[in-house]
Amino acid sequence: MSEVRNLKVALLGCGNVGAQVARILIDDADALAARSGARLELSGIAVRNIDTPRDVELPRELFTTDAETLVKDADLVIELMGGIEPARSLILTAVRNGACVVTGNKALLAQDGPTLYEEADKAGVQLSYEAAVAGAIPILRPIRDSLSGDRITRVLGIVNGTTNFILDQMDTTGAQFADALAEAQRLGYAEADPTADVEGHDAAAKAAILASLSFHTRFSLDDVYCEGITKVTASDIASAKEAGFVIKLLAIAEKIESPDNGSGISVRVHPTLLPREHPLAAVRGAFNAVFIEAENAGELMFYGQGAGGTPTASAVLGDLVSAARRLVLGGPGRTETTTGYVQPLPVEASTTSYYIGLDVADQPGVLARIAHIFAENGVSIEIMRQTIHRDSSSAVESAELKIVTHRASEAALAATVEAVKGLDVINSVTSVLRVEGV
Repeated sequence: MSEVRNLKVALLGCGNVGAQVARILIDDADALAARSGARLELSGIAVRNIDTPRDVELPRELFTTDAETLVKDADLVIELMGGIEPARSLILTAVRNGACVVTGNKALLAQDGPTLYEEADKAGVQLSYEAAVAGAIPILRPIRDSLSGDRITRVLGIVNGTTNFILDQMDTTGAQFADALAEAQRLGYAEADPTADVEGHDAAAKAAILASLSFHTRFSLDDVYCEGITKVTASDIASAKEAGFVIKLLAIAEKIESPDNGSGISVRVHPTLLPREHPLAAVRGAFNAVFIEAENAGELMFYGQGAGGTPTASAVLGDLVSAARRLVLGGPGRTETTTGYVQPLPVEASTTSYYIGLDVADQPGVLARIAHIFAENGVSIEIMRQTIHRDSSSAVESAELKIVTHRASEAALAATVEAVKGLDVINSVTSVLRVEGV
């Protein structure tokens, strides 16, 4: 029997995910060796502070604060530090020294992925990042490999567990946003500073990665329209439920033909109403799911744990075994499958439906005036519901209108909303949300 090759693995970062990766590398060393064809030796773990308490007990001698030296002596590097620097510099050092890299750093990939991909290509090494999107769910390799003979036309994803938990709490319990966020923080689903999640930045970085792989063009964070969930109210949730919808924060990448902008890809993140019968509507709690539409495969959905130490570690180790196997067998590394350029389109070029909530004066002719403005802008109304509000303390009566439109261009819908705001019979526009799946 031939001797099994030994590969040195450097781990950068030992947070929730990194600690689980280290544990599995040590505890499952024999099984990983059998699957990869090489013994994966954890040569060191680079951290900022060796004495920081950690949930997983690991050999102290593995820890170091000298990440640069650790990387230069490694065959495989796992980057789980997060942030832009020093992660970017350490990854570039690794690939230039001939090491394959596994990372879960979606912010870095969305901001400066092309530089990393190009350097990995030059060095002939593998840069893998399955853990950067949707935690344990195997989604990037199926898009890159399994669907490489097909044409993807649309991707819809719930790719942030924090926001999905918050919106699910609001839907199932009637909680206000602030209360649902506090519960997410109490359970550990949300950080003390939840800005990256609730403002949509985390999902936007993942949307850029999904779009790049799905449409074989490099998209950056700057190409993604981003809108978070902080303005979603309990009233919005209740109105959506009454109309048969659920609100989810979706990452969407789709190919569209725009009369003004030509053919291109719209990449966007925003709160979205989905019919309750849509597969993504059933994704509860902190789970993630990605729904793909392709010309030949049709509709596909990938569902599972979107975050957490052990689920995300599963994705990291899957990439690590793949990279180790490539080093054993030889051959070029795999990073992405960019084959051309498809232009990113502004959000105004996309087509969608709108849910619009209006507080209006209850008087004759109001509905006709509103319908006229919709018609003038080429937007067709699919559903209109009216609820009268009578206040005994006031002689003025008002009505709440809930309107769902047919699909139209984002530009036409935005112009319609602005025109409606200008009517003297409109007390306020209470909500404007996009609708998908109708």
